[in-house]
Amino acid sequence: MDLAYIPSPSTGVIHLGPIPLRGYAFCIIIGVFVAVWLGNRRWIARGGKPGTVADIAVWAVPFGLVGGRLYHVITDYQLYFGEGRNWVDAFKIWEGGLGIWGAIALGAVGAWIGCRLRGIPLPAWADALAPGIALAQACGRWGNWFNQELYGRATDLPWALKISEGPNRVAGTYHPTFLYESLWCVGVALLVIWADRRFKLGHGRAFALYVAAYCVGRGWIEYMRVDEAHHILGVRLNVWTSIVVFLLAVTYLVLSAKLRPGREAIVEPDREPAAAGSEAGSASADAAKADAAKADAAKADAAKADAAKADAASGAGTGVAAKAASGAVPKAGSEDAAAKAAAVATEAAAPKTGAGSTSKAGAAAEDAESEPKEAGAKAPEAKKL
Repeated sequence: MDLAYIPSPSTGVIHLGPIPLRGYAFCIIIGVFVAVWLGNRRWIARGGKPGTVADIAVWAVPFGLVGGRLYHVITDYQLYFGEGRNWVDAFKIWEGGLGIWGAIALGAVGAWIGCRLRGIPLPAWADALAPGIALAQACGRWGNWFNQELYGRATDLPWALKISEGPNRVAGTYHPTFLYESLWCVGVALLVIWADRRFKLGHGRAFALYVAAYCVGRGWIEYMRVDEAHHILGVRLNVWTSIVVFLLAVTYLVLSAKLRPGREAIVEPDREPAAAGSEAGSASADAAKADAAKADAAKADAAKADAAKADAASGAGTGVAAKAASGAVPKAGSEDAAAKAAAVATEAAAPKTGAGSTSKAGAAAEDAESEPKEAGAKAPEAKKL
């Protein structure tokens, strides 16, 4: 007689009219919300914008679901393509069957696409989301409880899980491996949060720590399970997968710490790449316009300066002319010119004695014409004398 055990639900689905509400699906949905909520808080704390984690999760979650289902169907193909099996069941994801390895691998592809569209680094986003993913797994494992699947070896421990008779299962009490893994994932989330605060993990190292820590727990928990699985050298396939992925994660941790120490200073730009580019181009255009305006202003100033110089020169010339007209200019030169003009007139009136006198008169006339215009102005008066 069992004194204590964990009961299993009699059914994993409740019908709301024609709509089936499945416990497995609810556990996955709750896990996604928890991951996005915690990831958003951590992303904002790292300097990111609110809502970015959810925007990228729109890409990561569908890819992750497809990847998880593909991994499960490929590694357990006998459940869907064996003798007496219906291959259509491979699409019935609500009946359970998601491989975390495929979910993380293909989910990372979706996240990479989302990060590229937002112009942010994938490792930084993965670091922010790492503890949330672990908590999402902790929630999702309770879906196995609703479906009475993935339990361990038979046991009579007080926390044993009671399984009822059903397809591919035998009634009895077994190790609640779903509960072990759920609690382990909660511990992994707390470990990553602590280590990230303590060591300022960056460039994907918080995510790598999550992967390594999860693989350690998944290895020994997987070893306890008794459901049908492929074996390599007597060891379950998922145990080998845990070992290989653990080594890869540790290698990444070591190499990343040497090659890229510290943490990203900026995880998300102020603007999206397209908007930033257009605004940058607009800013350059504005700067060019400002420079052109400055150049035009400089030309206008130069023109004003030239105009001022021209006005000054014109004013000076006008002043000199006025002085000349008023007799303010010295008259010495003009008197000499008048005397020469008078001499020319006298010689012209006297009888011509020869070429010599003519040449003298011409020379005197040329000398008179070469005098300043002011003197020329007095010439008519000299001719009247």
